[in-house]
Amino acid sequence: MNVTAQLEPIEESVRRAPALIRYLGEGDYVTRRYVSQGAEMNTGDYFDYACEVRDGMTIRDHFTLDTHGFVLGKHRSAIADFHDKPAVDAAYLAEVENLVTRLSGASRTAAQGWMIRTSADLSARAKQKVEGYQHSGGIQPPAGEAHVDYNEITGQRAAARVYADRFADGPGYKRYICFSLWRTFSPGPQDWPLAVCDGRTVSDEETASNTLFVVDEFPTGDALTAPVEGEDQMIAATIFRHRERHRWWYFSNMQADDVLLFKFQDSDHSVTWRCPHTAFHDTSLPDAKIRESIEVRCIAYFE
Repeated sequence: MNVTAQLEPIEESVRRAPALIRYLGEGDYVTRRYVSQGAEMNTGDYFDYACEVRDGMTIRDHFTLDTHGFVLGKHRSAIADFHDKPAVDAAYLAEVENLVTRLSGASRTAAQGWMIRTSADLSARAKQKVEGYQHSGGIQPPAGEAHVDYNEITGQRAAARVYADRFADGPGYKRYICFSLWRTFSPGPQDWPLAVCDGRTVSDEETASNTLFVVDEFPTGDALTAPVEGEDQMIAATIFRHRERHRWWYFSNMQADDVLLFKFQDSDHSVTWRCPHTAFHDTSLPDAKIRESIEVRCIAYFE
């Protein structure tokens, strides 16, 4: 793929917000992501780089999944309160499956799980002792660094496993796309909105895999990076090192009916097949408010 995609005139015309985007440093690190209730941490050294994030809200209909790796749609949810966990479990995942199937043109979609993320203070929650913490259906802080939630082997295995589990009688699939469907449900403008990177402007050379460890308590000292047998086969994200060519976008002042769909991994590499993303502190708009958002991981299948 071309990693120096030329900006179109309509993309040059938009407002830009200053941002600090956190990237993995250039060194050689053991890269792991540990998550527990209300908190997440990475090994390796990360650094904040001054970037511009273009505001795509005024040209929202310009973006497409196969060109940019993300698209902004409209959808009114029947969920009145996204903090009502039983209601979200009962109805929202089905909503997302229907919506993603429509937005992507897939044959069908399987939702995997959801997470609320907020810029509110979660320090008290993080101090609570939780046995058997599960990284789904909870509340976590916004994403802290440029990443894609899957590396290739993780996406391939997830697609095969989920299809076999959900659609065992199906004809099989020619293509799959691992997605996130993301919306805010707090009033705008958001203080820590989500930024997405034009997938045409990234390449493999600046990537590393970041293995996921779900833990009750964070390890300390040498235990953070001690060797783990079979780690190269474990669930892992893709993280990125900074490159000037990366082109970041966000959609300011998102409302609850705005939904941002972006790719973790598309098995079709002839189109834009992944979309790095992260939160950033938006200082460009007055009266920014605490962000609350809900994200759903899902896999769309083309049969």
